[in-house]
Amino acid sequence: MRVFVTFCTLWLSCLALADASDFNKIVGYFGSWSNARPGVGAFEISDIDPTMFTHLMYAFVGITPDGDVQVLDEYRDLSTDGGLGGFAEFNALRDQNSELKTLVSIGGWSQGSTNFSTVVSNSTLRSTFVKNALEFVLKYNFSGIDVDWEYPAQRGGADTDVENFVLLLEELRDTFDDEDLLVTVAVGASQSTVDLSYDVSGISAAVDMITLMEYDFHGSWDTYTGHNTPLYAGTWETAAAQKTLNINASVNYWLEQGASAEKLLLGTAFYGKTFTLTNSSETTPGSPVTGVGNAGSYTQESGVLSYYEILEKLSEGNWTTVYDDEQQVPYAYSGDQWVTYDNPSSLDVKAAFAKGLGLGGFSIWAIDLDDFGGLYGEKYPLLKTLNARINDSSTSS
Repeated sequence: MRVFVTFCTLWLSCLALADASDFNKIVGYFGSWSNARPGVGAFEISDIDPTMFTHLMYAFVGITPDGDVQVLDEYRDLSTDGGLGGFAEFNALRDQNSELKTLVSIGGWSQGSTNFSTVVSNSTLRSTFVKNALEFVLKYNFSGIDVDWEYPAQRGGADTDVENFVLLLEELRDTFDDEDLLVTVAVGASQSTVDLSYDVSGISAAVDMITLMEYDFHGSWDTYTGHNTPLYAGTWETAAAQKTLNINASVNYWLEQGASAEKLLLGTAFYGKTFTLTNSSETTPGSPVTGVGNAGSYTQESGVLSYYEILEKLSEGNWTTVYDDEQQVPYAYSGDQWVTYDNPSSLDVKAAFAKGLGLGGFSIWAIDLDDFGGLYGEKYPLLKTLNARINDSSTSS
């Protein structure tokens, strides 16, 4: 019996070490439009430290209804006709980190679903797209393609998208394997999106990595304050559907549906969601709101603030900050403005959670939203936190 117990202990220890070794990826999305932000908000490819990533994603290119890959900003992406040559500069980051993989991400929210749905529903168009995608990746020297379809069977899609999405990924896999190229996806995280849009086990079998977009659980569509990236449900959430709008519920649902844990990346948001309170004396999660919060000076989008814009506001001294121990995420408020976000402390907790489940690492939207210039302390405080957790073998569940 003692020998058996010792064997089991050793086996479990080896299993834990194997799981820990899979927790090794930091994937950063770069919004190619971020260099157009005013002043200190302008982010250039030269601001990226390639030694802090295992993979980088260039966002975005588009898909056409005839199965082609569309360059969305020729001046910014290409070097022809006096362009900035973003593709070439981005892929040249590999010269500074020989292990780095650089992928091009196709889709995104603005691309919608209609063109994807049209292409995948027809076997000829699907094959055409796979051929064109391979040619595009090889032409511009990317390490693979990231498919960010938001979302199959929604936003103009069809019910058949669920099956056809897997067929597309399988064809990409077969073709890209011949060139030793990566195929990855970014997917909606919540149970409601999974039930509408994904064959989880089929997707997992076909791709190298799956970015779970574990953010935007609450936002401008709500009539009350709610965390953007909560780890757990709050007691203020009484409806059954509300209780699924958190990282714990969604990650476990993906695992229950057949996703390989080591392929899942915990999506992290380097931005916060903002709200305008109905009553400035009601400041807890679940409080009524009249709409989204004020836009930031640099990102200039109502309802959203980059992390460095949040730090700017907190530095003014008239904001109250709260760490929600129940949902394990901070929020802050001042007057009628309310914002939820992540900070190094909440990312530490999420790292322990992700590593405890044997996930593959982190994915970041987006690296240009961190305090990349060190305006309020060290450069890249959130990214450095994730790097430390990936490299820290003591992180535990």
